[in-house]
Amino acid sequence: MQGGPDQSLGHHWRKRKKRHGIPRLKGPSLNHMIPNMLTLFALCAGLTAIRFALQGKWEHAVVAILLAAIFDGLDGRIARLLKATSKFGAELDSLSDFISFGVAPAMINYLWSLNHAGSPGWALALLFAVCSSLRLARFNTMIGQANLPPYAYNFFTGVPAPAAAGLALLPMMLSFEFGEGFFASPLVVGLVMIAVAFLMVSRVPTFSLKGIRIPHPYVLPGFLFLALLAGFLVTAPWVTLPLIEIVYAVSIPFAIKSYRALESKAQELQDNPLEEGAPPQNPDESAS
Repeated sequence: MQGGPDQSLGHHWRKRKKRHGIPRLKGPSLNHMIPNMLTLFALCAGLTAIRFALQGKWEHAVVAILLAAIFDGLDGRIARLLKATSKFGAELDSLSDFISFGVAPAMINYLWSLNHAGSPGWALALLFAVCSSLRLARFNTMIGQANLPPYAYNFFTGVPAPAAAGLALLPMMLSFEFGEGFFASPLVVGLVMIAVAFLMVSRVPTFSLKGIRIPHPYVLPGFLFLALLAGFLVTAPWVTLPLIEIVYAVSIPFAIKSYRALESKAQELQDNPLEEGAPPQNPDESAS
């Protein structure tokens, strides 16, 4: 049975394109653009947080930073799933992180509290933004390092930029629930920003969630816990979010202890390679 005129025309066009070598349109597929689109969404969310701060909408500003952190957490994972990682995407991600988690939290805290401290308050905002840029620059230089020990891949060096932004905004989030009296003090906000700024550029090891493996018996309880956490985030966000940040801050000493234990064990195995995993020697051979 003969096809219709549209089908014949399409067949004729394919033959002509093949015969004359007409080039096809070249360029990245939409799938490969998705990670960069998410990165741009994160950047837009960070800039929108600054806009909300200028308008005095502090809760909206914190939510915008949270959205930026969610987009930032998704772009890299989706890029690896789609095999769409690129140097352009890595550079774009760093620039977005600097705006969303370095400049935006510094500006929000300055407009909310630190501006009452005058020039020292502005200096603290600058310190936080500068430390964020230094941390991201160091992170870029460490990408693809082949000399890292295996246990180091489960840790970050210093506090990551999204977590640092959450810690820097911790006094503001607590003020939403308990009032601004104490938490809005420039002294309190300034001390928190100094501590977080130096944690960003420090060599302190912190846990990396992407390295955590959940045993099969705990998968279902883990989903139940996440559902419960989502419920608390909806019903009591300004108690749940600060609690998450406090738990993260408390985990830092445990990360240091775990890292040093793994480092010590690796050093022992390197110094005594025959103590573990080495086959026993033949007595006859050792006596000869």
